[in-house]
Amino acid sequence: MPQSTALLDWYDRHHRDLPWRVSPADAALGVLPDPYHVWLSEIMLQQTTVGAVKSYFVAFLHTWPTIEALAAADEDDILRAWAGLGYYSRARNLHKCARSIVADHGGRFPQTIEGLKALPGIGDYTAAAIAAIAFDMPVAVVDGNIERIVSRLYRIADALPAAKKPIKQKMAILTPSERPGDFAQAMMDLGSSLCSPKKPACVLCPFTSNCEAEMAGDMERFPVKAPKKQKPTRRGVAFLIRRADGAIWLQKRPAKGLLASMAQVPTTDWSDKNTGEQFDLATALSHAPDGLKFHKKTGQVTHTFTHFHLLLDVYEATTSHKAPMADGWWSTPLDINGEALPTVFRKVVEFAA
Repeated sequence: MPQSTALLDWYDRHHRDLPWRVSPADAALGVLPDPYHVWLSEIMLQQTTVGAVKSYFVAFLHTWPTIEALAAADEDDILRAWAGLGYYSRARNLHKCARSIVADHGGRFPQTIEGLKALPGIGDYTAAAIAAIAFDMPVAVVDGNIERIVSRLYRIADALPAAKKPIKQKMAILTPSERPGDFAQAMMDLGSSLCSPKKPACVLCPFTSNCEAEMAGDMERFPVKAPKKQKPTRRGVAFLIRRADGAIWLQKRPAKGLLASMAQVPTTDWSDKNTGEQFDLATALSHAPDGLKFHKKTGQVTHTFTHFHLLLDVYEATTSHKAPMADGWWSTPLDINGEALPTVFRKVVEFAA
């Protein structure tokens, strides 16, 4: 039995039930994947887990059931709906991509790899995933789970990222001309269940009789990874301004840069020049909003971004001023959960609660 057939048989029995996916049973009845659903899920799943994405996906579809609706949405509303998923440039590109598809493609996704890659926020992987899953094109789809499976299957000794090229070449050979979308999703499901990073369940795997790493008994060695570079630590101060009724003063971040256009509490720049030092009161208050009496909260807020760790000291003040700063707005306890607050600033709000 060909390896692809064995995997598809396994997938027909053990596939995950996901809100953006057409099940094998429904596909057999002629139900086709919705390219809008496939694209939206793939953008959300970048750097994020399936468990975290499910509720966001359902909420997005409820609010914007079609790509035309998403294209017509206000970017601030999209950012608010995205808050908590992280990597916020994905949300801005999501909006740009929707507008491009509606304006330039009549609301339909291009059905070529080149056409898909020309859209905002769609790279090699996402283009391949949409092409295979939405349009049943026999292209190699390679995510982190698939890298692990293929590197074990063929015992690819190159370290990532150098191993990406031979992994993609092997995946192209593995991918069948029939049901390539189901095959890609089957590989994803296999990697999320049986072919796990630690203690893979090889005895249950449909590839077990052909897996070179399983035969050698060194499955957990793969994929080989280059040593990680140590992330720098940056420091800063966040200023939490609270009104007597519990409302918190928020601002909108600049339109470009990290966490662009998201909401924040007032903050200093985040610098790595103070690594190993604490901000003293005088230094911190030299950056604080004028006319308010701040006190420092005990402890720090910690957060890790892709390229650095962040330590934030938190200073809090209470005021009755209608507008304590020139720009911003009051967010009440009932409204705060609906703000486009990135996780780092939600941590600040919760820290000072």
